[in-house]
Amino acid sequence: MKNNQELQTDVQNAIKWEPLLHAAEIGVIVNAGVVSLIGVVDSYAKKMEAENAAKRVNGVKALIEKIEVKFPNRWAKTDTEVANEALIALKANYSIPQNKVRIKVEKGWITLEGQLPWNYQSEAATYALSYLTGVKGVTNNIKIKSEIQDEIEKQEVEKAIARSSTIDANTVAV
Repeated sequence: MKNNQELQTDVQNAIKWEPLLHAAEIGVIVNAGVVSLIGVVDSYAKKMEAENAAKRVNGVKALIEKIEVKFPNRWAKTDTEVANEALIALKANYSIPQNKVRIKVEKGWITLEGQLPWNYQSEAATYALSYLTGVKGVTNNIKIKSEIQDEIEKQEVEKAIARSSTIDANTVAV
């Protein structure tokens, strides 16, 4: 197990490797495996990059994210502008079914709602909005409900999980 200083250095180095980020924008504090990120960035994409970089570091048990998104005045947008651009971005993404996702914008923060058949579509919706100028954050409240009504056999699901490189089959029960 890494001590606080080692973990802090690892997280700082992970942040340095992210092309969008400037290490000086993000402060890292570590206490017993709990990593706190603090700072101010000029885009939601940078905030997410810092969070994702920290999550990937071995030894991080929990993440407290206190990164604020502040735009230069020339980048500031009204909620109406953000909403319109978000609708265009969702419509332009071929993997997101049309008219299935609703958005709400409040002070630059977008909340997604609706129902989709696949999780990748929900993730694509979040990603499509993450790089828009004027977005301070995205909350994804999209529900996943399969359109397939056939019963899936337990063995087939277990085989699919076992094939996955990102899922530890020993930690999932079907």
